[in-house]
Amino acid sequence: MKGFKKKFLFLNLGIISSLSLNISTVNAGTFGAEIFCTMRDGGNDHESSWQAAYTYIKKQKGGIFKVSPKQAATQITESVIREREKFSYCVEYLDNLHPNRELERELQKEAKRKEKEKKEKENKRKRLEKELEKANEDFSEETIERYSY
Repeated sequence: MKGFKKKFLFLNLGIISSLSLNISTVNAGTFGAEIFCTMRDGGNDHESSWQAAYTYIKKQKGGIFKVSPKQAATQITESVIREREKFSYCVEYLDNLHPNRELERELQKEAKRKEKEKKEKENKRKRLEKELEKANEDFSEETIERYSY
């Protein structure tokens, strides 16, 4: 019977602690949404508003696992949708929280490709300059006149 009571106690503690973690996550997401929406409504740009909200959510989450940017954006979106009346002015900013990841990857690939081409052109230019200097060294300083016999 004592073993059963201990197991039951640990089971209850596990359930209570998981519920309290979920409640703090919801509160962090809600206040993160308030931070994001208030800053955006105040005229701040997306990046600074997002960083402030994300930093707050990460700090409040605690625990072993970190909150990813995608999870934080989802928490903010859920809070705004759940409390539509409170955050009615913020709906227009939600699209910036979920950018097109495929488009971002394509833009990054394009930037890398351009950087690689730039480096290749620079290397080719340097190689040609060295060849030109080497070729100029082979010629003497004397001028040869065409009609001098």
